[in-house]
Amino acid sequence: MTEHISSLDDQFGGRATRPMAAAFLVNTIAPYLKAQASDPVRNAMLSAAADHCYLTGYMAMDEREDGLAQRYYLMALDLAGRAGDHLTYCTTLRGMSVHAVDLGHGAQALRRAESAGSASPQAGPRMVAFLVGQKAHAAAQTGDRAGALVKLRQAEAAMEKAESRAKAFGSYDPSSLSYHVAQVRYELGDVTGSIESLEEADRLREPVYRRTRVRYNSMLAERKLRVGRLEEACLSWHKVLDDYVQVKSGRCDDRIRYMVSALHPHKENPLARELNERARPLVRTLG
Repeated sequence: MTEHISSLDDQFGGRATRPMAAAFLVNTIAPYLKAQASDPVRNAMLSAAADHCYLTGYMAMDEREDGLAQRYYLMALDLAGRAGDHLTYCTTLRGMSVHAVDLGHGAQALRRAESAGSASPQAGPRMVAFLVGQKAHAAAQTGDRAGALVKLRQAEAAMEKAESRAKAFGSYDPSSLSYHVAQVRYELGDVTGSIESLEEADRLREPVYRRTRVRYNSMLAERKLRVGRLEEACLSWHKVLDDYVQVKSGRCDDRIRYMVSALHPHKENPLARELNERARPLVRTLG
């Protein structure tokens, strides 16, 4: 059930799917956790519950319900710890790092990412890439250029090893790594390089990740506008709007609001004016 809801979240966003996840947690998972069971079965249930709480926290973050997201993450850590589930424990810590870096708290994000790495000392190469890529992003946000670049090289080396194996870890893949390369480049001042890496991430991304496309293509458009590529930015934003109408996400809403604000100084440009006209009905629904 958690995997099914996660797939829906990728396509439609946290606001559309978190109520389902929360209801399943209250009505199904909680009663099961009270049932009598052998230790292996109980640990397996605790582990599954921890994974579900982690996902629900991620969806709350996507809604911009930041305090609620933290409460779900702490619940996931508690359940994973009781289950002895190091994988979900470190994945949750990494999720908390992603949340912190998204809010601009680089030092806290780095501490969480380092803790996640410590919680999984025997990780395979894909898990290493999953964790170290986040460390690189957080380090770059703190201004640690040398540390960020070292961690990025470590993530790239780990991903090369991982790609020779059949099983992926969650959704962390070469597209995700390209996104981390883009974020490190951007935090270190290389806007043009970050654009190239975001374009690479878009080429590699599986089509099911609609919410991710909205967010990352929005970043791509914003950065193209920043370096004076207005027409390319408008084309990227049109792709964003193609997907946005099917997504319910606070983070995506933020990007649409930013788009409208960023276009205002360019209202005399025909492409910008056309894009603004297309976006206007959607913006009215945001409040």
